Amino acid sequence: MRSKPIRELLDNVDVELLEYLKNNARTSIRELSRAVGRSPSVVHSRLKRLEKLGIVRSYTALLDYRMLGYEVFALTLLQVDGEHITDVEKILAREPNVRAVFDITGEYDVAILTVFSSVSELDAFIKRMLKVPYIKRSVTNLVLRVVKDEPHIGKSIT
Repeated sequence: MRSKPIRELLDNVDVELLEYLKNNARTSIRELSRAVGRSPSVVHSRLKRLEKLGIVRSYTALLDYRMLGYEVFALTLLQVDGEHITDVEKILAREPNVRAVFDITGEYDVAILTVFSSVSELDAFIKRMLKVPYIKRSVTNLVLRVVKDEPHIGKSIT
């Protein structure tokens, strides 16, 4: 177990780098170095350190799935046989239309966020999912309108 929370290992330069990257992962090392007032070599080594710590997991593009023809967004809650929750989560995480898998508390054990191009695709997914023997019950809700779908929180990192 870590002796310090990772947040305590970050200084102002790290925080500034993370703030820039969360808004645009394509920002070059040179641009980042200008923004934080450090040399490109320092910025590069800081980024490598943040990656090694697991704070920066990847650099990716944020896609607008609706513009790509994915019109059906769903939230599904699952009750799962307790000793097989992690097995079910791993199975679901491999599904291409699953955006997120959450291990949750309460009446249900697992929540998944999915995206499909049609209701028939969602229907086929649900039927395939319910063949997993450890899933006892599911409730699927269609998303009518996305009010906010951002991968980052708005407040500062620290």
